[in-house]
Amino acid sequence: MDLTLIAVVGVSSIVAVAALSKRLGLAAPLVLVVVGIALSFLPWVPDVDVEPELILAVVLPPLLYSAAVSMPAQDFRRNFKAISGLAVLLVVVTTAGTGLLFHLLIPDIGWATAFALGAVVSPTDAVAATSVGRKLGLPSRLLTVLEGEGLVNDASALVLLRSAVAAMAGAVSLWHVAGDFVYSVIVATVIGALVGVIGVRVRGWVNDTVLNTALSFVVPFVAFVPVEELEASGVLAVVVCGLVTGHLAPRYLKAQHRIGEEMNWHTVAFLLESAIFLIMGLSLEHLVDEVQDSGLSVGEAVLFGLIASVFVIAARMIFVIPLVAVLKRDERRAAARIPRLERWQAGLDRLAEDDAVDDRRRFHIERRVNRASADADFLVSEKLGWRGGVVLAWSGMRGAITLAAAQTLPEDTPYRAELILIAFVVAVTTLLLQGSTLPIVIRRVQIPGDDTDRLRTQYDDLLDELVSAAEEALADEDDTDVVDRVRADGLVGRRADRARAQLDPDNDARREQYLRLRLKSLAAERAALLEARSHGGYSSQTLLTAQRMLDVEEARLEQLQDSTLR
Repeated sequence: MDLTLIAVVGVSSIVAVAALSKRLGLAAPLVLVVVGIALSFLPWVPDVDVEPELILAVVLPPLLYSAAVSMPAQDFRRNFKAISGLAVLLVVVTTAGTGLLFHLLIPDIGWATAFALGAVVSPTDAVAATSVGRKLGLPSRLLTVLEGEGLVNDASALVLLRSAVAAMAGAVSLWHVAGDFVYSVIVATVIGALVGVIGVRVRGWVNDTVLNTALSFVVPFVAFVPVEELEASGVLAVVVCGLVTGHLAPRYLKAQHRIGEEMNWHTVAFLLESAIFLIMGLSLEHLVDEVQDSGLSVGEAVLFGLIASVFVIAARMIFVIPLVAVLKRDERRAAARIPRLERWQAGLDRLAEDDAVDDRRRFHIERRVNRASADADFLVSEKLGWRGGVVLAWSGMRGAITLAAAQTLPEDTPYRAELILIAFVVAVTTLLLQGSTLPIVIRRVQIPGDDTDRLRTQYDDLLDELVSAAEEALADEDDTDVVDRVRADGLVGRRADRARAQLDPDNDARREQYLRLRLKSLAAERAALLEARSHGGYSSQTLLTAQRMLDVEEARLEQLQDSTLR
């Protein structure tokens, strides 16, 4: 009964805080941490002591999988240099730097423990940063880098933490750590990709949406568990599995299955993310009691945590400077490659007439040239610049994973309670300080958002390609009446309506009026449906079918109303 009451109160509190945060324009994770800290000191609130393995092995895999599935593999690939720099190289640098700092502050803990604590505080949590960034219109490339960093840096930090903990029990060389890192990456990548491919293929055979979604909840653990048993990075395996699944899903899974899965996963991710931030705040009072019971100084732990917070913030800011310089160099090189790529693209027509080149080889050559050209255009048109660098530098908030990782330190670790409190102070300080001021930083640097004109043009071009494919598919059909109706109701008709609308100088006003009237008519239809349901004259199957039709149409119109492409 107590557990049920806690669950009900917890979920209700999460929803209430999230709704209030949205109304106040604040990031929900920040408010949840503050609420948790305040509640932890109330006498009637029980101590919260969640097993770290529960977070790292049960909560973290579905969270990372949900984020990875939503990330386009193409965006991850194009931003791989920035993501790997922040998620791997910066984690290593931060671990080494903070390890040295902790050894200077607390010499008695030894080098291995100092580096273990350094690995604990090195990974960032992008949840707060991306929630603020989306609300304030950050460019999609910058959001992709932040999300990609959050996906991968947990794996890097946990591998380093495992090596440091092993060093606490005996001698471990630098080569051993490097070899363990490479081994973890290779095993995780291979198994994660394999599970992703097999998972999508198997789910493609399941025609029931509920069963399909239920299977998707198992997939991240299928990738995580065997990799962990092989002493590699299960977290990285989950990320790779999610990226592969998201890339292949449109090819093998039905649209209805993907829509249902997406909604369910968003709900699960929202509850899990919110819960760990709330639990993070609730754990403070218990941590303070542990430090006091061990005879250590709470004030000393807080001071060391604040010093470490300043260090990790400064280290990230310094690291971003050469990173942005490297990205700008890549942008210049991409601009220089564009004329050569354009000449290659012009030569593809001649290649098509060359009988000496078989079709398969010609296809691969065309795809490579077109992809290289698109990648170069992406780097030139979606630059990060110094403004993006400032936002990246100030988005280094830590989260609940830092606290959970700290609690995995062995029980016989010297000053263990104080070290966990230090990690908590680093996480809370960076989260509240940087998270609360990030909106100000974004507004001050005035970083431009995505180019809506360019996106609109791309959208029109894509519609042209889709319409051409649809016309080609309908070309051999004989029943012209049915074909005309398909054209009018499908993308062909919508594309023609859009083209006519763009010739209208009052296009935006007319489109808004159309959407408003369509939503108004849908509201009237929904009211009539509810009235018919109350009369009981129709079967439930008929009512549900009509309700689903209205839901799909309303969702489509609301998406159009909110879209930046309209």
